[in-house]
Amino acid sequence: MSDPGQVRDELLAMSRKLGEPAADLVILGEGNTSAQIDDETFWVKASGAQLPQISAEDFVRVRFGPVLSLFDSEDISDETVAEVLTKACLNNGSTRPSTEALMHALLLQHEGVKFVGHTHPTALTAVLCSQRIEEVLEGRLFPDEIVCCGVAPAWVPYTDPGVPLARRVAYSVKEYIARYDHMPHAIWMQNHGLVAVGTTTREVENITAMSVKAARVLLGTYLMDGPHFLAEAHVRRLTTRPDEQYRQSRLGFKL
Repeated sequence: MSDPGQVRDELLAMSRKLGEPAADLVILGEGNTSAQIDDETFWVKASGAQLPQISAEDFVRVRFGPVLSLFDSEDISDETVAEVLTKACLNNGSTRPSTEALMHALLLQHEGVKFVGHTHPTALTAVLCSQRIEEVLEGRLFPDEIVCCGVAPAWVPYTDPGVPLARRVAYSVKEYIARYDHMPHAIWMQNHGLVAVGTTTREVENITAMSVKAARVLLGTYLMDGPHFLAEAHVRRLTTRPDEQYRQSRLGFKL
């Protein structure tokens, strides 16, 4: 069983790093982070807390059971969701998680996923809000993007936050695993933002950073007649090369 305090300290450090203003990943109350404590509970950022100034008191310990039970009903009100989330919290006080805690609870159920970082990077959000997003999803641009972010992100069309979004994320992840036989490193949410998942905080940080670089490179290619994507054979080759797999392990990738 993990030590809750140690897990929270790791989550706190990751959250502050993702919230650094120079990284341009979030502003104000944007973004959410979470970490699995044990099979029964997880830490998640409290609603309204700001990642750049986040403190240990800004995380809420939540029970998986009540949160996951929300998916048993097809028709559930926003008020019921808020009530269940409040009752699922083990912390004393007035803080409670946002409705995105549902998505975090689902992702943390997957084997190997111990930390989740959801951000709204400006460069990537520009891509996710573009008219050419379907074209963008078709290819990868450079080797390190594949090493850090995988052969492709999982894709989530725009969905209303809360239970509908969590369900759609779960569906997209299931589709991804069926196609690629492993958990996605990155999840792209249309007109919304990025979710990075990992066994370690370093993994989440590296996936996030490389996703942002890939978005900036992509935006730059559209100033020069558009992207030249790597051939699928090259993408597949990069995922099986022993030297690249060794580099992945050195970068902290375990999923």
